[in-house]
Amino acid sequence: MASHKAGMFSGFMSRFSRDIGIDLGTANTLVHVGGMGVVLNEPSVIAINKDTGEVLAVGEEAKRMLGRTPGHIVASRPLRDGVIADYEQTEEMLKYFIGKVSHRFLLRRTVVVGIPSGVTEVERRAVLEAAAKAGTTKQYVIEEPMAAAFGAGLPVDEPSGSMIVDIGGGTTEVAVISLGGIVHSRSIRIAGDELDEAISSYVKRAYNLFIGEKTAENCKIQIGSAYPLAQELELTLKGRDLVSGLPRSATVTSEEIRMAIQEPLAAIVDAVKLTLEATPPELAADAMDRGIMLAGGGALLRGIDRLIQKETMVPVHIADEPLNCVAIGTGMVVEALHENPVIRKMLEKSSRP
Repeated sequence: MASHKAGMFSGFMSRFSRDIGIDLGTANTLVHVGGMGVVLNEPSVIAINKDTGEVLAVGEEAKRMLGRTPGHIVASRPLRDGVIADYEQTEEMLKYFIGKVSHRFLLRRTVVVGIPSGVTEVERRAVLEAAAKAGTTKQYVIEEPMAAAFGAGLPVDEPSGSMIVDIGGGTTEVAVISLGGIVHSRSIRIAGDELDEAISSYVKRAYNLFIGEKTAENCKIQIGSAYPLAQELELTLKGRDLVSGLPRSATVTSEEIRMAIQEPLAAIVDAVKLTLEATPPELAADAMDRGIMLAGGGALLRGIDRLIQKETMVPVHIADEPLNCVAIGTGMVVEALHENPVIRKMLEKSSRP
């Protein structure tokens, strides 16, 4: 009788608990819950009281504090270039996000976290430990280009080559995938954040105007482009005059911003070219036929598909939900984990300390 009740309780727990997929990004963290899809998308920002160590805000609320806090409060990003820069803050941030999801969906069991393909073993272990301390029962990691390929709907388990370029906030991941594995990949720590920094540097040089990172990011979103536009745009930026120290504004054009971000864009294009050059001829031919799939927030930059296509002579497509690809992919993998031994073996191998 006791064993029967235990079995019923176990079935109840299994039925109502939800596995979680997490895209732990430099700019944003997305959480996918089994059977529900992407349920959380918030900035990877945490605000802490320096004097007491108390966490004051996480996510959207903390991002609003960036550049606006008094001396004893620090609002920062605990992830840099796609990896953990501050372990304790990342742990607190994960606890908050997982807890927020758990309140809505009762229980949590297994978590799969997307990580850049170029991380070290120490960085990989840090992600697994942070996820464990955040309250999950079983932790796995998956390389972001593989998760993005799943999320973009590429046929990753077929014996043909699929090429994915995931341009995030901290890293750009380029990979050729075949038969459920990464044949060749390249990870560079140049992505959305470097585009923002390039814009800030240009405005400082050209206009003697200091702008914050939020203003630079907004400029990239509003008028940024990687390829000439049919109708060029302009935007008024507000910041601090570097000479007088007083507030001032300046109007910049999309042509100027395109010139400002030319260098980091060239590094991203070079990473794609080098990956293609290192790919076996048969798989490179498949990529030529199928095209390159773009994912991540960087895929939304105007004309970036046209730029990469022009430079590589390979067709380029943008995923249906580029911002959500990694999160959707981690969710698909964690949902298939219990039924698919191939996926389970892949995750166990990638998550081994």
